[in-house]
Amino acid sequence: MTPATRADAARLLGEFLTEDTSYLAAADVYGDGGREALERALDLFLDKPEMGFVWLALDGERAVAACVVCYAISTSRGTLVAKLDDVSVAADCRGVGVGSAMLRALAIELAREGITRIDTATHRDNPEARRFYERLGFRSLHEERMSWLL
Repeated sequence: MTPATRADAARLLGEFLTEDTSYLAAADVYGDGGREALERALDLFLDKPEMGFVWLALDGERAVAACVVCYAISTSRGTLVAKLDDVSVAADCRGVGVGSAMLRALAIELAREGITRIDTATHRDNPEARRFYERLGFRSLHEERMSWLL
């Protein structure tokens, strides 16, 4: 994400954070801070690119999908891994492979950077998201993601 594409990221991620029913079902546990929190997060990605980034998929000049990637150190891999969040595809581009193409391109880029694993989570009542990730090669860890607000 660059300052020039920040508005696209804000639009796509804002749609996810305000319209995705699975996210909204747990928004209070996440400590959702609304639009202001999204704006602060985007500023942090620009200020601290070593922590992660927002990846955009373009159709010509138009951003049609976005996701958030943050880095972590894995003790099981002994390498950096990526945490994938907030995958959002514009409503008029869903179901045609945009999200899959975006994540395949992301995986190639992350592997080039030496990232050895991508972790993500889905809401347990969202079987469509689970199937989407499984088709790409993600496998269940048989864990439940938890959050502790500080």
